Amino acid sequence: MAQIGEISKRLNISVDTLRYYEKIGLLPPVYRKSSGIRVYGRKDISRIKFIKRSQSMGFSLDEIKKLLRFREGPQDAKPEVRQLAGTKLQEIESHLDDLKILQAEFRLLINLCTDNDENCPILDAMDEETTN
Repeated sequence: MAQIGEISKRLNISVDTLRYYEKIGLLPPVYRKSSGIRVYGRKDISRIKFIKRSQSMGFSLDEIKKLLRFREGPQDAKPEVRQLAGTKLQEIESHLDDLKILQAEFRLLINLCTDNDENCPILDAMDEETTN
């Protein structure tokens, strides 16, 4: 069992974030001492680590709520977890495609930007209106 400040430091997560997770239901109500200080047990710590890892994988807090529910009965939830992970993979692949296009654009602009030019192609490209 550990108090909120210790958990905050150990898991590199702010005290406010821990309180917020409890407020929105990502964490169940945490045990409190008679003084009102939150005390986290092993299950709470495991859940916080799961939340942090899920966030680092790109899942939103709403998606993490679903994953936490699935975590309670993983065998029954496999199809839903697989679908959620598949959707996340598609989002990641789309972002990668966008980043590759942006990478190519930057390479081109950097190569076009020479000391001999009166204008800066990089700044000019940023001034152009987008057509979306």
